[in-house]
Amino acid sequence: MGEKNIKENKESFLKSHLNNIRIQYPEEEGLKKPLDLSIVIPLLNEAENLRPLYKKMKDTINLLGLNAEIIFIDDGSTDNSWLILTEIASKDEEVKLLRHRRNFGKASAFASGFTFATGNIIVTMDADLQDEPAEIPKLIQKIEEGYDVVVGWKKERQDPVSKTFPSKVFNYMERKLSRVNLHDINSGLKAYRWNVIRNLIPHCYGEMHRFFPVLAAYKGYIITEVPVKHHPRVHGHSKYGYNRFYRGFMDLFTVVMISRYYGRPLHLFGLFGISLFSIGSAVLLYLSGAKILFNQSIGNRPLLMLGVLLLITGLQIILTGLIAELIRSTSDNKQTQDYVLSQVYRIDRRSSVNEGKTAKDILVERRNNQIIDIAQRDKLQRRT
Repeated sequence: MGEKNIKENKESFLKSHLNNIRIQYPEEEGLKKPLDLSIVIPLLNEAENLRPLYKKMKDTINLLGLNAEIIFIDDGSTDNSWLILTEIASKDEEVKLLRHRRNFGKASAFASGFTFATGNIIVTMDADLQDEPAEIPKLIQKIEEGYDVVVGWKKERQDPVSKTFPSKVFNYMERKLSRVNLHDINSGLKAYRWNVIRNLIPHCYGEMHRFFPVLAAYKGYIITEVPVKHHPRVHGHSKYGYNRFYRGFMDLFTVVMISRYYGRPLHLFGLFGISLFSIGSAVLLYLSGAKILFNQSIGNRPLLMLGVLLLITGLQIILTGLIAELIRSTSDNKQTQDYVLSQVYRIDRRSSVNEGKTAKDILVERRNNQIIDIAQRDKLQRRT
């Protein structure tokens, strides 16, 4: 009973402090106060879905009563998607548009959207109308409870078996390899705190966007999931084939690699290198004993070649790990982008992390008694 009371007191302490946290943003130097919510929506040839999606999004935003923005990223559409988006944006100042010169991929679309998003909470979703905008308040509620990343779990997925079965296999492999217990890592409906997104932007390439929760978990952020509604696709067609799962598995191994060994690559290479080196040394030691003690001929034995091969290969792998350590220690980790924008609509370029510091970065540098560092808030959350 005593432990239960202590836990309840900690939870009430945490919630009261989180509710009282109001980060003040400097008004000088022309910096705009970040919004409460940014909804980032990448799309490719979704013209028929855009108007009903926008209507649902506006209904949800009005229900929440938050100061929000909707950012659409047209990733090289060849239909009328951009024309429809510009028509919508011309009538609503909360809608912002980004357009890629060609199809760079969903991860790159997220990178450009995240770069210009100014909300304290960032929600991502697909433009195919399979995600339900009315579920966004569920995700925001979890963020307000203290979580950093919330994943929408499509518990009753409305897709054919050709998509659901491979997805279940992939999610199972993800849980086993990454040790992050999520049922639907592929879900497009997710919510993040801004400070999480700031650390994920450098990983927006390939198929890495689906592993954002895993990368966030490895960085120490608090992850959870909530069941959400899912609808069958009515308009358009899926943009993914079976090669998506091959690329996904390759990127899953990449995530495990960079998450566990990015700061210590020698630990990975050394594990294999020392193992091979040890086996090779044992083989050569055995052959040396046979030659010295029993005067056996070993020059024509295949075991000799195997021992030398294992010894040299192990040494090379260890040296590769050392080189990786040198590269890691001397790298300046400068962020690069692999997308090119052709058009923007109602975008304040000063919010770009590639073009100077954002208001939040300035806040961290200017923190005082009235300003609470984002990192301190994260530390406060983990005390429970």
